[in-house]
Amino acid sequence: MRFFVIADKNTVAGFKLVGLEGEIVDTADEAREALEKAFSSSDIGIIIITERIAASIHEEIEGYAFGRDFPLIMEIPDREGALEGRVSIREMVNAAVGVKV
Repeated sequence: MRFFVIADKNTVAGFKLVGLEGEIVDTADEAREALEKAFSSSDIGIIIITERIAASIHEEIEGYAFGRDFPLIMEIPDREGALEGRVSIREMVNAAVGVKV
């Protein structure tokens, strides 16, 4: 089972450094195509997508997320940080390891 990243150029480049495949997208249409590509591959188990890109194709994300068991879709902040009302990566890590700030 593989990971697949759908994100901006910098985020995809970072994930490629650790060996993950991804698709650079700049528009909602490109994001839809990348999402469809990821769902059509039988060996992708987790799709990582940045929050900003996911927000641009929210309906498609929900349609896939509630209509299928796999792959799992995981939204992450991009280098600009978490969207308003979302938890930052630092807060996620702190919560996961039990650190209270």
